[in-house]
Amino acid sequence: MKRQILGLVRRTLLTVLPARSVDLSRLDRIPEHLSWPLRRDGFDPDPRLASTRASEPVHRLGSLLGIDIWLVTGEEAGRQTLTEQDAFSTDIRPYVGKRGAADGDIGGLGFTDPPDHTRLRRLITPEFTMRRLQRIQPSLDRIIAGQLDEIEARARVHDVVDLVPAFAFPIPFLMICDLLGLPDRDRETFRELGHARFDVTSGGVGALGAISASREFLKEATARQRREPGPGLIGQIIREHGDEISDFDLAGLADGVFTGGMETSAGMLAMGTAVLLGHPTAWQQMAEDPDFVGPAVEELLRYLSVVQVAFPRFAKHDIVVGGQLVRTGDVVLVSLPGANRDPSFGAAPDSFDPTRTPASHLAFGHGIHRCVGAELARMELRAAYPALARRFPQMRLTDDDPGFLPSSLVYGVRQVLARPW
Repeated sequence: MKRQILGLVRRTLLTVLPARSVDLSRLDRIPEHLSWPLRRDGFDPDPRLASTRASEPVHRLGSLLGIDIWLVTGEEAGRQTLTEQDAFSTDIRPYVGKRGAADGDIGGLGFTDPPDHTRLRRLITPEFTMRRLQRIQPSLDRIIAGQLDEIEARARVHDVVDLVPAFAFPIPFLMICDLLGLPDRDRETFRELGHARFDVTSGGVGALGAISASREFLKEATARQRREPGPGLIGQIIREHGDEISDFDLAGLADGVFTGGMETSAGMLAMGTAVLLGHPTAWQQMAEDPDFVGPAVEELLRYLSVVQVAFPRFAKHDIVVGGQLVRTGDVVLVSLPGANRDPSFGAAPDSFDPTRTPASHLAFGHGIHRCVGAELARMELRAAYPALARRFPQMRLTDDDPGFLPSSLVYGVRQVLARPW
């Protein structure tokens, strides 16, 4: 009876006191008891994820500003959480004060619920079908070839090349700029906005400020293209849908493409190359066997899971997830590395095994918020890895410590030093 009364009081307070009174953007740091799931040991997740998954796949991490926060590490519970759109909201705006709600810094597909999410996704999904993506394959091949030339030129001068600035970063960056239709004059500004938004070492203030700057830049770019539509995705949506979409919503979609397609692919290209170079047989097969490429890429996506957590889910009503009662207003975080190392993926899930039978992993999320650019990312990885391996079959790492990024929402490395021949 006492528990029922407490639950009634809690739900009443959530109704009477608006969520807007909780402002996550003012946090100057994320407490350790909440941030440890973002930590890793090299390519591997924090060992605590495995032990938590074994004992409690849905685990209460603790509370923050009066909100209970749950961590999901099991694959089955992860899929349930990401699929339950009627039970969860991803709209974070009520929780970030004026920075997100009044100023419009937060939005886009990831932080939008139906019906707005349905409307916006309908506008952008056709641009990421395989049929339309095939049109940019020549551009992708040209960009990759240019970076391979850059690697060779640097190696002839310095012998050892850092593959992050020469290969992993520029390929998705140039591809996204081409895809969005950003003119050359905007690209350097866009480049500078690429990293800070995923770093949570400074808490909500730093990350949200970086998102705000990125969104403002894209709103200005969208407004210019409203007057004179460019050849890329922004201009295409303006030509096809006109006033059906506002500059704010279109900038949000463009920002989502940037978020999902640049830093994530850069992390995959950098760390995936390092993993492959640590497996000489796989490196050779990547260069010689086209049938090897697809399954190996899927295994790298599962194994590395560069996106650390899915978009936060806010419980709209009480729901049982993985045997745990999640109450109205609670936040649920799905650890994608944790779920992707679940024993359901077969023997030795903590090992990279390119011969593993490909399974439906969660690297791109799941449900209505699954990454809309998943096929673009796959296309980049399937083209870039084998091209690099064919051009430099004798490439080898010269440093075993690539400088892994701490506490980043999108995992990555600072450098990948290699000798091409």
